[in-house]
Amino acid sequence: MGNKLIRGSFIIFLGNIIFRLGGYIYRFLMASLLGPALYGVLGITLPFQGIFQTLSAGGLPPAIAKYVAEYEATDQKDLARQTIFTSLKIMFFLGCFFGVIMVVVAAPWLAYEYLHKPETLIPLQIVGFITPFSVIVGAFRGAFQGVYKMEYILYTRAVEQLFMILFSVGFVLIGFSVVGALWGTVLGFALSAVVAVYIFKFHMYKYMPKENDNFKMSIKEELKLAGVLVKFAIPVIITAIAEMGIYNICTLVMGAFLTTEAIGFFAAADPISRLPLIISISIATTILPASSEAFSSGNKKSLGKYVNESYKFSLLFVIPMCVGIAAFSIPILKLLYFTNPSYVAGASALAILSIGMTFYSIFSISTSIIQGIGNPRIPMYILVLGAIFCLVLNWWLVPIMGIAGGALATTLACLAMMIPVMFFAFKLTDTRPQWTPIFKMISASILMSVIALIIPKSIIGLFIGIICCPIIYLVSLILFRFFTKGDIIALREYSSKFKGFSGIINKILDIIEKIESKCSKMKS
Repeated sequence: MGNKLIRGSFIIFLGNIIFRLGGYIYRFLMASLLGPALYGVLGITLPFQGIFQTLSAGGLPPAIAKYVAEYEATDQKDLARQTIFTSLKIMFFLGCFFGVIMVVVAAPWLAYEYLHKPETLIPLQIVGFITPFSVIVGAFRGAFQGVYKMEYILYTRAVEQLFMILFSVGFVLIGFSVVGALWGTVLGFALSAVVAVYIFKFHMYKYMPKENDNFKMSIKEELKLAGVLVKFAIPVIITAIAEMGIYNICTLVMGAFLTTEAIGFFAAADPISRLPLIISISIATTILPASSEAFSSGNKKSLGKYVNESYKFSLLFVIPMCVGIAAFSIPILKLLYFTNPSYVAGASALAILSIGMTFYSIFSISTSIIQGIGNPRIPMYILVLGAIFCLVLNWWLVPIMGIAGGALATTLACLAMMIPVMFFAFKLTDTRPQWTPIFKMISASILMSVIALIIPKSIIGLFIGIICCPIIYLVSLILFRFFTKGDIIALREYSSKFKGFSGIINKILDIIEKIESKCSKMKS
């Protein structure tokens, strides 16, 4: 079971990297090919695409994974099999229902009444055609997860990303503009759904619970099973929509007040600001089972160690990354969007958002800790309240400050969520926070940012900063006596997971140990 879990976690992590990387490539290509105004139209549709996909899925993929695995473990194979088919029925109905709602009702109202941008009508209607395919894929991914065949999830994600990018780029190049980009997305999801059905039918049956000819489920019993699945799914969908709100509310509000060109500038900056989340989400994924195991076994010492180390090692990398992105926001946008220098207008939003991602990183780690010790509703409530707060702030600040106001509203909402969830993480685990290392990291980041301000904000300056700033940050941490022997041992253990970089990391740690040893001798 342990090997299965480790293998599955690694495959899911790889899938998340592919999914995120594919998303960045798609956005960068569309931004370069469409230009700010048309990319702004695409940027308006993306949040609605995510919202309707989430509503259509109904939070059921995790429910499928949970109950298939649970019924399999308790030798209720017929129920495990029925769970998959009942969920597919629910999700197919929801996908078609919300797809029709989007095409017939939501898209016209959004385009003419809320956004007052008629050019968004057809792109928003196309979102309705994406929805059914996306929920079919989501349902099968839940089934694959339930029988621990994570590689099948990886295959469907790879097909989705690859063909979405290829078709979207092709359609835009031959002149179909935003409409072509969205039809490319439809085809990407459609092919992913075909692959999911094929895998389910021809490869997954041997891992599926065997069909029992004597097993029959009445309509009443199936409705009862559907009720169990939906009951589990409701908190999942609320959390998913609230989390999407934190990311997308600013874009939704901007649609009502700003031009599509301004929204295009923001949409170009937004994905770059989230890059540091790759580190924090990876650590958050690891801390959840670790904290759960320590809490359930009553090992308070290990639990406290996990909690403090998760914050420490996450912020060790996240803080300088966020500060660096903020300091070099202009040359970063110049480099990434070299085909259209006008995207530099999104630099202010990028600088503000990157700071907000520091707060969100702490929030995500705290959430995993609280979930790991069996309190999933606390972060859900905080996330919902944070989304509401984010909406109010955006409605106030966007008309005044434009895209910078949207970025500031998101950052303040992330800060407002971080404080209470971090408080609960320490209180519920009965852990005393170690503030000294955090203050040392912040101090080292401030010193790094002072040097960064001196460096010219050009592309050459960006490469100088990439070389100099990490060195300044590392030297500052050494001078502040940040690293302990336990930290170095832990970092060596973590480095073994990154085979291509473990040698370099260990050499850096050797240097740190030597400097620390010399400093200790000089002090004595």
